[in-house]
Amino acid sequence: MTIEQVKAYLADCGLAGRVHEFDVSSATVELAAQALGCEPCLIAKTMSFLVDEGVVLIVLAGDARVDNTKFKAAFHQKVKMLSHEQVSLLTGFPVGGVCPFLAPEGVRVYLDESLRRFETVYPAAGSRNSAVRLTLPELERAARPQGWVDVSKLA
Repeated sequence: MTIEQVKAYLADCGLAGRVHEFDVSSATVELAAQALGCEPCLIAKTMSFLVDEGVVLIVLAGDARVDNTKFKAAFHQKVKMLSHEQVSLLTGFPVGGVCPFLAPEGVRVYLDESLRRFETVYPAAGSRNSAVRLTLPELERAARPQGWVDVSKLA
């Protein structure tokens, strides 16, 4: 998947012109916050996990961490993150650029409750140097998640 495909998809969702591309890396929460000039908590990081049913992407606030107990309660198994090699192979995006849009068939997307504190968040836009500014309703519309989960704790 490319950033151009993500831009076209977002335009189809009525969200054209929202993608920010940077001359610097935005591949981590800290780097993305620096590039955008915002607080790290506003970065909506998309984390990739392997569960019995396949790959799950969970979008969390930048200051949130996955809580193992909550994850197990929600998905009925222990946390198992994808390896770096598996991320691009199974999500179609590079590590540091995984976004909740245009997930491959069978990959399920969830939004974490940690995001509900904010009106606007910034998920990656499919590359290691991009982000897209979205309100929570826009994020829901574009990501088409399976639903909301509570699998995090604040750092």
